[in-house]
Amino acid sequence: MLPRLTPKHRQRANALIKRLCANYEGGNCLALDDGEPCVCVQSISYSLLCKYFRNAVLPAEPMLEANILGTRLERCVSCGAPILKKGNRKKYCDRCAVRAYKKQQAEYARRKRAESKNRG
Repeated sequence: MLPRLTPKHRQRANALIKRLCANYEGGNCLALDDGEPCVCVQSISYSLLCKYFRNAVLPAEPMLEANILGTRLERCVSCGAPILKKGNRKKYCDRCAVRAYKKQQAEYARRKRAESKNRG
């Protein structure tokens, strides 16, 4: 069953489509265009019909995605930005995850250097 959009969600989704959708051009869907213009079905529907919108455009707005799909929305441990948790292990936003990974790698390298210095 496809999730239904409220009028407010549909308004925000249409703004996302116009701003970020690569298949949207002047109200028409380029993916469905086979010679004659075809209206973008996602922009006129109250259901999530377009797979491209669901997979590529909607993740740009995690709050909207969580509201529509009913998934859990958590906060990043480091900066507090909203993140969409699809599993149990994610605790950082994408930007902070890179920083945390680099910090862990630096700590690991420091420990290895200290161990090798103590041995030799």
